[in-house]
Amino acid sequence: MTKTIGTFASIAFILLLNNPCISQQNNKQSSQLKTENKMNNQNFSTTILVEQSPAEVFKAINNPRAWWSESIEGNPDKLNDEWNYHFADNHRSKMKTIEIIPDQKVVWLVEENHFKNAKDQSEWVGNKIGFEISKQGNKTQLVFTHIGLVPSYNCYKSCEWAWTGFVEKSLQSLITTGKGQLTWYQEK
Repeated sequence: MTKTIGTFASIAFILLLNNPCISQQNNKQSSQLKTENKMNNQNFSTTILVEQSPAEVFKAINNPRAWWSESIEGNPDKLNDEWNYHFADNHRSKMKTIEIIPDQKVVWLVEENHFKNAKDQSEWVGNKIGFEISKQGNKTQLVFTHIGLVPSYNCYKSCEWAWTGFVEKSLQSLITTGKGQLTWYQEK
């Protein structure tokens, strides 16, 4: 009896897979996933791998004054706190820390943004800046993603360059040496 039920279930599964209506639905879902993935891949993302623990990486992320800008007012490391970022006279943002999972994840929401020479001051507004921390063998991986920073933005090229430097140079330095490189962009 068990063999008959197993055989019947296998036949039913094969028939379902070959059903053109279900096959079209699966193709539609697969197409939607590919479209979503393609859209998600437009967000800016960079990854670093370090020897330090997830706790050390988490601590460094939550100290953006040491790796992003000394001109930060407020408490970026407190859930639901709003804070201000300022970089010379070129860029300022009002941010809110919307997610903190110790040693795993941090997410900031950009509530307001101003670029000195931007035509569209709404670029970045509503974007999320995320940090995902995970163990990779005996190392720690940090995936930084600026969700909403897309190639169609006027600021994309300069923002891509800046985030790459701040994450891959300054933040990585803070994690590995205890000191960020806030002036990495002045190197020749």
